[in-house]
Amino acid sequence: MTLTTARMAWRNLWRNPRRTSLALAAIGLSLALVLVYDGVLRAYADWMRETITGPLLGHVQAHAPGWRKDRAMDRTLRGTGEALRAVRGAPGVASASARVYAPALAALGEEGFAVLVLGLDPAAEARPTGLLAAAPERPAGKRVLMGKALAEVMGVSKGDVVALVGQGADGSLANDLFTVAGLVSTSVDLVNRQAVLMELPVAQELFAMPDEAHEIVVHGSDPGASRALAAAVASLPALAGAEVMDWERLAPEMLALVKFVEIAWVFVLVLVFVAAAAGVANTMLMSTFERTRELGMLLALGARPRRIVALVVSEALVLGLAGVLLGVALGGGLVAIGHRTGWDYQALTGQGPSELSFAGLRWSLVLYPRLALADVLRGAGAVLATALLAAAWPASRAARLEPSRALRS
Repeated sequence: MTLTTARMAWRNLWRNPRRTSLALAAIGLSLALVLVYDGVLRAYADWMRETITGPLLGHVQAHAPGWRKDRAMDRTLRGTGEALRAVRGAPGVASASARVYAPALAALGEEGFAVLVLGLDPAAEARPTGLLAAAPERPAGKRVLMGKALAEVMGVSKGDVVALVGQGADGSLANDLFTVAGLVSTSVDLVNRQAVLMELPVAQELFAMPDEAHEIVVHGSDPGASRALAAAVASLPALAGAEVMDWERLAPEMLALVKFVEIAWVFVLVLVFVAAAAGVANTMLMSTFERTRELGMLLALGARPRRIVALVVSEALVLGLAGVLLGVALGGGLVAIGHRTGWDYQALTGQGPSELSFAGLRWSLVLYPRLALADVLRGAGAVLATALLAAAWPASRAARLEPSRALRS
């Protein structure tokens, strides 16, 4: 399509401003809605992936073989310090930390409650998506944190001293007194309802696990490259023999949920096809009917049918391109605003909880939509492809006109 043809097509479209404006509005609004929907879908996928991997699961985990099945205290990763140094130095690793998981009994008075002692690195868990991101206090020494729901059941308040009794990894008795430095509410129900959180070295000493841990959690710099990261971590000599898995293998049911959200845009493209086809086909068909005599005169003057086809197709493409520009400007602007301010679904509805609880996790209802270049190109391509298809019949009709009959119409 030459510049001259494009100018002619644009001029011809505005012979009927009302019809062209309606067609542009239909195409632009449809594409804008699709882009907004795509932005929300990407936000959902990011939100799910971040909630699943951020506070507890990580992008990659390393364990002693068999620990995930029976959670036995003596199935530990040995030489944790060296392993952590090796993992943190691997390419693509943003952070890595070790954890200890130990069942125990906790008591404030005479009644004991089953709890899970979680030994962790407070500095690593203070990252924005970590377990301690929203905790005002940090565990230190004999000062521990307790899940808020567990504290309510036990009747524990900040500053109380609780007794912990459990079994060490070597079979010895583990028991000591700890002061509750604070109560935490995280996005993980298990932590809120059962966990007592303490510093990793303290947990290792309490449960007779010198330089040992049950789990190493790794977060990568690229969340989409978890499989490659798992392979890189598994190849480290310091983790030879360990079971290393990415989050997609650790939580396949969650991966299916993320994948479903990521492909949901396919159904929305139907909206673009319908709106673009209706707008372009109606405009082109009415335009060719109204200009039958003009097209017949061009044919009588020697214009070839393919020239007429090119003119009609050019008008369809120009109309589709103008609709794309309008839709991208509108949809992209709305997504940009939403990404900056966030969309709080609880505030939008004015009712309901501020968080959802699903699969043992608490999910925030604030989303930050975003678009990728692929979303814009996909929507624009769908509009232009539909414009070409919608122009096929009007172009074919115009090319088959007989000059003598067309001039008499």
